[in-house]
Amino acid sequence: MSSMYHRLRHRPVVAVAAMAGLVLAAAACSSSNSSAGSTAGSGGNVTISIDCAPPAAQQPVQHKEWIEDVAIFEKANPSITIDSVYNYPCDNVPAAFTAMLRAGTESNLYYTYFTDLPQVLLAGQAANITKYVNSTTVPTLNDIAPSSMKADEAGSQIYGLPTSNYTQGIIYNRQLFTEAGLNPNDPPTTWAQVETDAKAISKLGKGIEGWGDYSAGNNGGWHFSSYMDALGGTAVNNSGATPTADFNNADGTAILQALHTLRFTDNAMSPTQGLAWGTLQQQFAAGKLGMYIAAPDDIYNVIVPTDKGNLSDIGMAPLPSLTGTPAGSLSGGNDFMFSPKDTPAQIQAGIKWLNFEDLTPGDGQFNYARQKADGFPVGFPEPQLFVGATGTKINQLRDKYATINTSYYSSFVNAQVPGDGEPLDAQAVYKTLDPVMLAVLTEPNANIPALLASASTNVNTILANSAG
Repeated sequence: MSSMYHRLRHRPVVAVAAMAGLVLAAAACSSSNSSAGSTAGSGGNVTISIDCAPPAAQQPVQHKEWIEDVAIFEKANPSITIDSVYNYPCDNVPAAFTAMLRAGTESNLYYTYFTDLPQVLLAGQAANITKYVNSTTVPTLNDIAPSSMKADEAGSQIYGLPTSNYTQGIIYNRQLFTEAGLNPNDPPTTWAQVETDAKAISKLGKGIEGWGDYSAGNNGGWHFSSYMDALGGTAVNNSGATPTADFNNADGTAILQALHTLRFTDNAMSPTQGLAWGTLQQQFAAGKLGMYIAAPDDIYNVIVPTDKGNLSDIGMAPLPSLTGTPAGSLSGGNDFMFSPKDTPAQIQAGIKWLNFEDLTPGDGQFNYARQKADGFPVGFPEPQLFVGATGTKINQLRDKYATINTSYYSSFVNAQVPGDGEPLDAQAVYKTLDPVMLAVLTEPNANIPALLASASTNVNTILANSAG
C-alpha cells in the first residue's frame, strides 16, 4: 500500500529521518488546471527548479503523476518551465541539509521541515516572499492552519509556504478492543479510560500489551511534549524574553504518573523498554499492542505497507487528556522555501506552482479522484493543512472518494485538535526528556518530582544557550 504523498510530513527524530524517507510516496496529481493559473502575456520566460520530485526508478506511478502535473501547469503557464530535481529521498538527512545550506546549492524551491526555519535563516538561505503572498496568489491562504503558516514566518515576514501538516492521536487496534470486550467505536479519551482499556487488553495474554511508548532516540521526549500539549500545557514556554522549560508542574507529573501506573501497577506495558521509533509500529502490526500515540501517517506509511498490519484492525482517536477534551497536540510538517538567489519572477512562479500542486482542493495532492483511480488509499485524515471552509471542502472530497472506512478515524477527525508546533531547539529538548521517560518506565520507585526538576534545569540551560 502506498501513501498519497511524496514527501515526509515530519521529522520527529533525526536518527530515523533516512529510514522514514524510505516509505515516502507521491502526491496525487490533477487532471484539472483550475488552480494552475496562467501567466500568458506576463512578459519573459522563467525556469524554476524544484527538489523532492519523485524519481521514476523508485516511485514509477508517482513519477508519472508528477510529469502529468508539470504538463498541466506548464500548459496553463507557457512562460514557466519546471525543472524537476529527482532527489530520493529528499534532503531529509540533517548533515546533508546543513551542507546544502552552507554551500548555497539549494534549488529555487526547496523542501524543508517546519523546524528548519531558524537554521535556514541563520544560513541566510531563504528569500523573503512576504510581498508576493496574498489571497490572490494563494486563494486558500486565510484557511491554512495557523500553526502551519507560523512555521514559515519570522515576525511579520514570510519565507515559505506549508504543504503538509500533522497532529497526533491514539492509534488503537480495533480487533484487540473487540477481543477484550471493549467497544472499538468508543476509544478512550481520558487517561483514566486509557488505563481501563489498556488493562483489559493486556489481560488477553499471549504477549499482548495494552499501551506502548518510546523512551529512546529522542522519541520519548517527543511524545512527552505532545502529552503536555493535550493537557493544555507546553514543554517550553516561549512567552518571555528567554524561553523556559514548563513541564515541572502538575501536568508533567500527571503524565508521568499515568505512564508509571500503566507500567508497574497495571502491568499494561511491556517490561522491555528503551524503545525507539519503529518498534511500536512493528508490535502493533503483529497484533501485540493495543494503543500508542502517533500521527496518521504511521498507519499508511509504516504499519500497513512496511510491517504488514491489517488496515481493517486500525482506528484512531484524539490524544488522551485529563478531561476527555485535548487542548492541543504537538504538530509538524513540511514546506517549501525559496532560494535567496531567486528573482522576483521565479518567486512568483514558485508560489503559483505551490498553489496548484499543494494548496488547492481537488488539485495536486488533494485530487482524491486521481488518487483513487491510481490505486492509492483515500480517506486518511492527513494532511491537516486547512481549517475553515477549505478544510471542510477537502474533508468532503476525501470522504467522497474514500477507499477505506473513514468512520474508524472519525473521533480523531471530529476532535479538530489544534496543532501547537514544536518547542525551540526541539531535538535537544526531546533528548533531555528521554531519560525521564526511560526512568518512569523502568524504575518501580522512580522519583518523578526529582526527574522533572533535573530535566527542567537541563532544558533551561539548553534554551538559554540557544537564545543567546
